[in-house]
Amino acid sequence: MSPSFWANRSVFVTGATGLVGGCLVQRLLTLKANVVCLVRDWVPDCELARSGNINRVNLVRGNLTDQSILERALGEYEVSCIFHLAAQTIVGIANRNPVSTLESNIQGTWSLLEAARRSPRVRQIVIASSDKAYGDQEVLPYTEESPLQGRHPYDVSKSCADLISQMYAHTFKLPVAITRCGNFYGGGDLNWNRIIPGTIRSLLRKESPIIRSDGKYIRDYFYVEDGAGAYMLLAERLAENEALAGHAFNFSNEIQVNVLDLVDRISALMGAKITPTVLNQATNEIRDQHLSAEKARTMLDWKPEYSLTQGLELTIDWYKELLG
Repeated sequence: MSPSFWANRSVFVTGATGLVGGCLVQRLLTLKANVVCLVRDWVPDCELARSGNINRVNLVRGNLTDQSILERALGEYEVSCIFHLAAQTIVGIANRNPVSTLESNIQGTWSLLEAARRSPRVRQIVIASSDKAYGDQEVLPYTEESPLQGRHPYDVSKSCADLISQMYAHTFKLPVAITRCGNFYGGGDLNWNRIIPGTIRSLLRKESPIIRSDGKYIRDYFYVEDGAGAYMLLAERLAENEALAGHAFNFSNEIQVNVLDLVDRISALMGAKITPTVLNQATNEIRDQHLSAEKARTMLDWKPEYSLTQGLELTIDWYKELLG
C-alpha cells in the first residue's frame, strides 16, 4: 500500500460493520485517510465498534437504498474514493427472504453508483462482487471471462450488481473496478452459521461442529486481511490507470478445499478431536467453486500475503480472545 496515496484522502466505505469492512477501515485509518462510513444498524459486537474505530470515522446513519443520503454524504465530505462492501451476504437468509437481499444488493448498488455519478469529486470506486456472481459453471476455475449466471437469490443479486457496475463504467465512464473474491474468513466475523466461526466456537465449547451440507462442497477461502489489501491496491491501480475502469478481478489463494477438510484443518490447529455433525440440509447452493487470480497477478502485480494455515491460526487466536 502507498501511504502517500491514502494520507488525507476522503474515503467512503459501505459495509464498515462487516468482516472485510472493519478490516479495511483499520487499514485506512492507519494510513491517515479521512474515512466516512455509512451505517444502517448499530452492531455493538462488530470490529468497527470493538476496536474503537467507530469513534475515529465520520459516521453517516442511513440505508444504502436512500440515494439522497448517499449524494449528501459524498458531497459534504468531498469523497474521492468509494469502497462498496455493504450487502446481505448470507445464502440461507437470501433463500428465505429474497426481497430484502435483492433490495440491499442490487438497488443499493445502483443507488450508490448513481449518487457517485452526480458527485464530480469521486475518482475511484471499488465494488465488491463475489465468486457467487458466476453461478454454477461446467468449467472451473472461474476466470473473469466466465459468464455471470447466478440462478438462486444471493447469486443472482451479485450477478446483477456486478453487471450494473460494469454498465456505469462503460456507459457513464464512472471509474469503477470490481472485485470477485471467494469466501472471506477472519477475526471479526460474527455470522456463526458460517463454517469457520461456527466451527471454532463449537470446538472452543467442546461441542460438535455443525456442517449444513454433506461436507463435500468445494470453496475458495480468502483471509480478510488479504481481501482488504486487494481492495486498496485495486483503488491505487485505478488511480494510476483509468483504463482499468470496468474491469473485474478475481482474488484468491487458488486452492480448493471442501468443507470436511476445512473442519479437519481447524480441528487439528486447535488440537481438538470432535467429530462434526453433518446435516446434509444445504439447498440452492453451488456445489463447486474456485477462482483463477491470474489476471490480478498479471495486471495488478498482486499476490496474497497469507496461506490458509496462517489465516486460520490468526483467526482462531482472535476467537479465543473474544470467547475467552
